[in-house]
Amino acid sequence: MSEKSAAIFSNPLDGVRVEAFGTNIIRMLGEASGAAMSIMEVILHPGDGTPLHLHEREDETFRVLSGTVGFWCGDKHQRLVSDGIAFLPRGIPHRIENVGDDEARLMVILTPGGFEQFFVEIASDSGEAPETIAERFGLRFL
Repeated sequence: MSEKSAAIFSNPLDGVRVEAFGTNIIRMLGEASGAAMSIMEVILHPGDGTPLHLHEREDETFRVLSGTVGFWCGDKHQRLVSDGIAFLPRGIPHRIENVGDDEARLMVILTPGGFEQFFVEIASDSGEAPETIAERFGLRFL
């Protein structure tokens, strides 16, 4: 990890918007925190979510900002609404889905940082298979 040398701030309209597995707004890049963490805001329409997958490198912490989101992690399932929090550890298969009737918004904290670049690469439409990109980031679709 790199040295952290300054405070990091993100105003409400800050961030890089990336369309991949929903709308992802990268609010803090991993490189800004010395790879300690990155933060994204995710917007999911009803029925949208991620496929079953696991991360080899990152833990994910989710805070539901609005809507109703289902979390499946290993043999556990939980529906959370606004202000609910979920921690999904690396190495355990998981997925999320907007199970409500309205748009859902989540804050996602990735530790360590850097995985947010996966979404940037997926959205770049380079023609590279998503599974190949995922492999570089220690992500496995199941």
